Amino acid sequence: MTVIELAQITKTYPGGKMPAVYDVSFRVEKGEVLALLGPSGSGKTTLLRLIAGFEKPDQGNILLNGQEVSRPHQCLSPEKRGVGMVFQDYALFPHLTVEENVAFGLGGLSRELRRKRVQEVIDQVGLTPWVQRYPHELSGGQQQRVALARALAPNPIVLMLDEPFSNLDPDMRTQMRMEVAAILRRTGSTAILVTHDHEEAFAMADKVAVLNAGRLEQCDTPEMVYHIPSTPFIADFVGQADFIPGAIQNGKVLTEIGIFPNVSTFPDGAEVMVMIRPDDVDLLPQAEGAATVLGRQFKGSENRYIVALPSGQILHSSQHSLAVYADRTKVDLKLKVTHTVLFKRDDEFFKQGFHHPYGVKNA
Repeated sequence: MTVIELAQITKTYPGGKMPAVYDVSFRVEKGEVLALLGPSGSGKTTLLRLIAGFEKPDQGNILLNGQEVSRPHQCLSPEKRGVGMVFQDYALFPHLTVEENVAFGLGGLSRELRRKRVQEVIDQVGLTPWVQRYPHELSGGQQQRVALARALAPNPIVLMLDEPFSNLDPDMRTQMRMEVAAILRRTGSTAILVTHDHEEAFAMADKVAVLNAGRLEQCDTPEMVYHIPSTPFIADFVGQADFIPGAIQNGKVLTEIGIFPNVSTFPDGAEVMVMIRPDDVDLLPQAEGAATVLGRQFKGSENRYIVALPSGQILHSSQHSLAVYADRTKVDLKLKVTHTVLFKRDDEFFKQGFHHPYGVKNA
C-alpha cells in the first residue's frame, strides 16, 4: 500500500533564481523508511516541509494514504494530515514532564485512553523509568526518545525526522540511530528521514532518495545507491569513489589499471570514467610495483591507503588494520571489481574539476 506519493513536485521560493526542488516524484510504501539524502541546499528540508504541509508546491501534487493533500497553491493544513514531526532540536516543552510531553497531542482522547496510549508509546521507546522527569533532567538520547514518543502517540500516517541526530556526539549518534531504527520497525511506522549523512541513511532506510541541487538523482535501496549509483555525483557523495579514465574497444573498457567488461550501452570508441571503490582494490607490495603509496589513514577496523599510479592518477584502497605499508612503498594492484559502473567522461561533474587530495586532478 502506497502511503506517500509525490508527483512532479516543483517549488521555488519568492526571490529564488532556481527551484528549491524540481520535478520530484517518488512513492513510499506502508512501513518503509525513506531517507532524503543530500548536501546542504539540495532540497531535503523543502521536500519535508511540502509533505508536512508547511509549504505549497508550485507544480505537482502530493497524496497521503491515497488522499490528495497538496496541489499548486492549495494544501491541507499540517494538523489535518496525520503527520508526526521529530525536529532537529526536539522542541520539547521544558515545563512538562516526559509523560506530559508525550500526552500533549492527545487532547481529543478521554483521560483513560490518553493514559493508556501514553504508557504504550513510553514503553515502546524505553522511557518508563523517567516518566516524571523534565527534559533538562534527561540525556540527549533520552530527550530524542521523548520527541519520538510524542510524535508516535497520535498514530500518524507518516513520521518525519528532520536531521534528528545532529545534536548528538558521534558515539551517541550511532547508538540512537540503531535504537530509533528498531523502534520504527517495531511500530511498523512509515517514516521519512532527512539527513546529509550517507552512513545514517544506509543504516536506517529501506530506500534512499539522493537529491542534488533540487533534483532527485536516484531513489533506490541503499545497496543499489552505493554499488550502482546513477550519477558520478551520487558515486562520490555516498562514499569514497575514484574515477579512472577508460575507452571502450571491442566491447571492453580499457584503463590504466586493467580491462573491464562493458556492461553499459556505451558504444565502441566512447570515452568513459570507471568508478572504483576502496574495497575494490587490494595492494600487493612489490619492489618493482607500478603504483606508489602516498599516505595512510587509520580508521580502526581498516587502513585507508592513498596510492598514486604512474600517470599521477589517485586511487584509494581499504586494507586490514594490521596491513601497514610505509609511504613510498611500491605496490601492485589486485582488483576485486564485481560490477563495472561507467559514466560519460564529458559529464558536467568531471568538467567542473573534480579533485582528490594531494592536489592531483582525478579526471
